[in-house]
Formats: sequence, C-alpha cells, structure tokens
Amino acid sequence: MVRLIPRLDIKGPNLIKSIQLEGLRIIGDPNFYAKKYYNQGADELLYMDCVASLYGRNSLKKLITKSTENVFIPITVGGGIRSIESVNEILRSGADKVAVNTAAVKNPKLISSLVNKFGSSTIVISIEAKEISENKWEVYIENGREKTGLNVIDWAKKCVDLGAGEILLTSIDREGTREGFNINLIKSVTEVVNIPVIASGGMNKAEDIVDAVFKGNASAISMADILHYNRATIKDISKAASNNKIEIRKFV
Repeated sequence: MVRLIPRLDIKGPNLIKSIQLEGLRIIGDPNFYAKKYYNQGADELLYMDCVASLYGRNSLKKLITKSTENVFIPITVGGGIRSIESVNEILRSGADKVAVNTAAVKNPKLISSLVNKFGSSTIVISIEAKEISENKWEVYIENGREKTGLNVIDWAKKCVDLGAGEILLTSIDREGTREGFNINLIKSVTEVVNIPVIASGGMNKAEDIVDAVFKGNASAISMADILHYNRATIKDISKAASNNKIEIRKFV
C-alpha cells in the first residue's frame, strides 16, 4: 500500500518552502497545514526542522506536541537528530519516527545504536541526493549545504546493513522545481535496498505518483509545494492513484 505523506519544512515558528533547499519562503502556520492535510486524508506527516543542523538541536518539540492534539496519524520528525537523547525527546513530544541525515553520515554507528534502542521501524534515514553526473548522485548533509563525497547508492545500502527501517530520498535537483520526481534516482535506490523508500522532491501534478510507484518502485511519496500552493489536494492524488490501480488507503 502506497502512503501519501505531506512534508512540512519548518524554520522557527513558520512552515516554509524552498527551491533546491535554498531561497526559503514563508507559507504560514504549520499546525494549520498539518490539520488541513490530516483532514484531507494524509497517511502520515513529515516535519523537517530545516535549520536544526546549524544549531545542533531540533526545536520542534512544542510544535509536535500541539499538532498531536488534532492530528492522529504517524508523525516523522527530522533535523538535528544526533543522539539517543534527542530521539527520546522527539518521541516523548508525540512523534512516531525520526529522520536522521547529518549525524548518521558523520557517525554511521549512530544508526545501529538508534535501531538497537528504538527499533528499525522508528529510524528513517534521510538522504539528500544531488546529481553529479548522469545517473550518479552524491549525498549532501546540513540541509543540502555540504557535500560529502558519498555515493548515494553505496550509502543507501550501508544504511540498510546498519538496520535502518526506511529511507526518505530527496532529490535536491528537483526539490521545489515542479519538474516531477527524479525517477532514475528513485529506481536506482529501490533496486538495491529491501526497505521502503519515500520519494521526495519535484512533484508537479497528482499523476506524478504513477511513475514514482510503477517505474521508481517507491513505497510512499512525500509532497510539499503541490499541496501548500493548492495545486492539488490529497484526495486529488489518491484519485489519480486509484485510477491507475495503485493500492492506497481508502478515504472516507
């Protein structure tokens, strides 16, 4: 069953949107949009603190606590997750999963430590991928600000070996561009891992889910711009999925 996951990128108290992880634009109140997407029928929500890595901490605890008063679907929180203690704090605030990028790249053993403590289903590895040549991508950290020299495919396989339960795969090149998902990137990762991959970055229209699932073999899609700017609703996307025989949760 393919999951539909709105992505909420947060800076301070605001929901923001960027293009290729740069040029942030304020959208509005995160809680308003979280409740809106929940009511539309989202399967999960993804909160990303886009400046957390700069300060070495995630500042979304109060926001998540407030969101869980009105939202009753799984919530994943990313940004600034660096230790067992930081995961504990986020989970205690009401999150169900955490997404880790920068700290995992700098210390891969952190992945297995977190998995041993919280279980693989709680640990999502966020991979920010930038194309450096045809069908070759490099891992970036610090919300797309720093290159690592790591090959995305090799890193994805290592994350699986260390016990990660899921991969959030963001195409930096496509993020916010409305050019559609990078199907080659998605497919290249799903072909070498045996855990769910969430496709993120570039969704332009509801029908883009079709190629992401059938050609890319994504287990879920993450959406931001298309929802924030009312170019489509969750129900529009679910209808496009159903029309193309993609199995999704049935909406009331």
